[in-house]
Amino acid sequence: VTITTRLLVSHLSGIRHYEKDIAKVKEEKEKANRALKPTKPHQDKEQREGKGFEKTDSAKPRKEHDGETKSRNSKPGRRDKEFEQEEYYLKEKFESVIESLKIFKNDPLFFKPGSQFLYSTYGFTLLSAVVERAAGQKFTDYMLKMFRDLDMLSTVLDDNEAMIYNRARCYVYNKKGRLVNAPYVDNSYKWAGGGFLSSVGDLLKFGNALLYSYQAGQFKSSAGKLLPGYLKPGTVSMMWTPVPKTEVSWDRDGKYAMAWAVVEKQQQCGCCRQQRHYASHTGGAVGASSVLLILPEELGPGTGGAPPRGVIVTIVCNMQSVSLNSTALKIAREFDREKRAQ
Repeated sequence: VTITTRLLVSHLSGIRHYEKDIAKVKEEKEKANRALKPTKPHQDKEQREGKGFEKTDSAKPRKEHDGETKSRNSKPGRRDKEFEQEEYYLKEKFESVIESLKIFKNDPLFFKPGSQFLYSTYGFTLLSAVVERAAGQKFTDYMLKMFRDLDMLSTVLDDNEAMIYNRARCYVYNKKGRLVNAPYVDNSYKWAGGGFLSSVGDLLKFGNALLYSYQAGQFKSSAGKLLPGYLKPGTVSMMWTPVPKTEVSWDRDGKYAMAWAVVEKQQQCGCCRQQRHYASHTGGAVGASSVLLILPEELGPGTGGAPPRGVIVTIVCNMQSVSLNSTALKIAREFDREKRAQ
């Protein structure tokens, strides 16, 4: 079979996630689909899986882009099944992303690439190996340079041995419902899927850089006065365009795009519910949870000012299995409502 980078970035590759048993994966997906059936019209759904790099608060808890759980099921003492997977707790240190491929490279694909959606952290591990070969330098060096370009100076590798200023402690509830320190893990086997530490401020810079790049091309009258975006407008638009055959378990209005969950603008009839366009991603790791949501402002004739224009919400929590997506959306809508009222 052929696996392209586009299949990897949209989780259509067929490469497994942490669970090795495809029968259990199918069973969990069926349960998730049943849980997504709305009990009330337009009810906001809680989130289950999770962003491209690890997110943390100003004290920088460690974070990953996969596996956020539904908060209503995350009672103290009750562990989410995904966090029962042994590979979440690997302690082995890998010297390169190429070396870490050995974890899954000999495992069978769960389905023909392009035919189904399966969220896969290991798909992003393979993607990081592609980036490393294409860039001609270590993936981690390439990413750290990018973070410096974006002025994300608090975003660093989650290296257990390094002394990192303000690194937060991470916490979990044990089986007895008591708050305890998160267990030791080494995330060098999945840098792309959850191996970076960051801060709320840096994530806002990241969101603003994307939103600026997305909107810069729409300010044609001011194009001569604007610096170019970090990415081309068409690139961000492509990243935020839903991909067929994908799904998003934490937002029934959304589809998966390229490393982002996306909800498209939609309104079927006059005076009916208006669905705004926004992009988001959540994360869940051992001892941490997070979300980054970008709600672009709808630009029309006579729009004043310069990009970025919209609302960006990021929440990071040094606690495992905290659902944050619906909370971020409510915050974004509230700020957007206030801006419209002004």
